[in-house]
Amino acid sequence: MSKKSPEFAVFNIEGGIGKHVASTAVVKAYKKAHPTTKIVVVCAWPEVYLMNKNIHRVYRLGNVPYFYEDYILGRDTEVFAQEPYKQTSHIGKKQSLAKTWCDMIGVPYNGEMPEMNFNMREKAYIDPEVAKIKKVKPILLFQPFGGPGKNHQAENYSWARDIHPEVAQVIVDNLKEHYQIIHICYDFHTKLNDVIRYEKEVPKKQLFNMMRFADRCLFVDSSLQHAAAALGKPSTVVWVATEPELFGWDIHHNITPPVKLPKGTIDSYLFDYTFTGAIHECPYNDVSEMFDVNAIVQSLLKPVAKAPTTKKKGK
Repeated sequence: MSKKSPEFAVFNIEGGIGKHVASTAVVKAYKKAHPTTKIVVVCAWPEVYLMNKNIHRVYRLGNVPYFYEDYILGRDTEVFAQEPYKQTSHIGKKQSLAKTWCDMIGVPYNGEMPEMNFNMREKAYIDPEVAKIKKVKPILLFQPFGGPGKNHQAENYSWARDIHPEVAQVIVDNLKEHYQIIHICYDFHTKLNDVIRYEKEVPKKQLFNMMRFADRCLFVDSSLQHAAAALGKPSTVVWVATEPELFGWDIHHNITPPVKLPKGTIDSYLFDYTFTGAIHECPYNDVSEMFDVNAIVQSLLKPVAKAPTTKKKGK
């Protein structure tokens, strides 16, 4: 006997904007399973959910007046406030985050992709600097360094998710004749030669929208790779300590380290490495073990692969 759909479903989502973008695939799967339920999202990045047809309302965490009275008290409401990162299947690296999240809320995951919606003004807007560049040469958006910012990361380079600065420069040297390379970065990130630094403090959706005007994209595991999947933009994504099987999307060309090393350090508990890349945790002896530069460069010289319509089922 199938479970009765509630009147409301409340999704409490915390964490970074990349996790929020990924969550839209989970909300889509829930709506498919419960089409009559009104979905209410309370999250840290509500702009991700603007114009999302799968939801009833979106609220910013901490700004929810009368929420309990409106949606909880005496209502037929199901609340999802669990943390998917703390589920056994995620900790054990058994399946993708989206699949774990769907299992956690009791709905099937059938390869739903994340989504973001832009209004007519957002779609039409292009940064004047980017528009000027596009007239000269094809654009490559390049984000070799990610992270939450200098207030949350001790070093300006995280070995766990970033491309090593020396390797990033070699990649630029091999692609600069083919593309005008826009380096998406914070002001404290290592400066690369022969790129245009884009370190403007702009709204995240405006940054994501830049992908519409880029010819190719090269990212690390960050919010931009999730946003590219949501926009249907096949990109090259370089991985180090995190895995595409957990956090990635099949729309992308995912490139993993050429040398696989044992996971875990003396500080490992429920996860093998910290996202910020503590220096003492790095298991590699040389950057050549971490990055296949030729594979990265060649992936951006080949024609863009046609995007698959869905992620592999059940991953």
